[in-house]
Amino acid sequence: MKSDVEDLMPRLLPVETGTRAEDLDLDGPPRNPQEYLRQVQLEAALCPEVVVAHIDPKKLKKQQTVNVSMAGCPAAPLGFSPSLSWQRQQVCNFSDVRQSIAKNRQHWSSHTLDDNVLMPKLTDEDGWKRFCLGEQVYLGSSSCNSGAEPEPALDYKKVGFPPFLSIVSRLSQSTVLTVLEILISWFEEQDFAPQLGRWLYSLLACLEKPLLPEAHSCIRQLARRCAQLRSTLETQEDEKLPALNLLICLVARYFEQNDLADPPE
Repeated sequence: MKSDVEDLMPRLLPVETGTRAEDLDLDGPPRNPQEYLRQVQLEAALCPEVVVAHIDPKKLKKQQTVNVSMAGCPAAPLGFSPSLSWQRQQVCNFSDVRQSIAKNRQHWSSHTLDDNVLMPKLTDEDGWKRFCLGEQVYLGSSSCNSGAEPEPALDYKKVGFPPFLSIVSRLSQSTVLTVLEILISWFEEQDFAPQLGRWLYSLLACLEKPLLPEAHSCIRQLARRCAQLRSTLETQEDEKLPALNLLICLVARYFEQNDLADPPE
């Protein structure tokens, strides 16, 4: 089979075939150009025609191709979507926040964190959920101590660490995207919470443009989830509405996912 293929391919350089294979030392350096070409020819003949790669499926578990839905956001109920002027103002404010973070990143990242601030490892999904949301939100125990006496000191382990500049300024772009994916994945199956909103806003403010393909998929997923939750709200006075509108606005207007934008009413 190999000889048939070689016969069909044009010969680019003349190779003398008088030298016997057993007379060539494939491990040693060639002594002349003809010997080099003959060595290459013989090495190619030793290669198998079919090569099978042995792949560990566990290593590919988190590197699978993601099929991104291009569907837009569910339409907001009448009166629930913000005005165009409001959206433009939020984009302007958000741009100012991003510029401030970029300008002062080195200053804030040099600040020493308190002893109680233990940043999770990049791959510790459970640790990031506890760190950002707190045990009360993450474990769904926000009402467990509703009748208890107020604690004298704020327990960040229970309520989550706020996205202080000294914290988010230390996050690399890969960490920003990873934590975004972790929180949005949690949000897909859970209700909105203030701690979640603060972290999503801060991580979006640290997300650099132009966006990577994974970031495009991630923030579009966030906007659709916000729109889906907004469509279930019963009243415009719901405290979740402004935050949901804000996140949809930033994804659509600032990050230019225009098909997800709320049309002006």
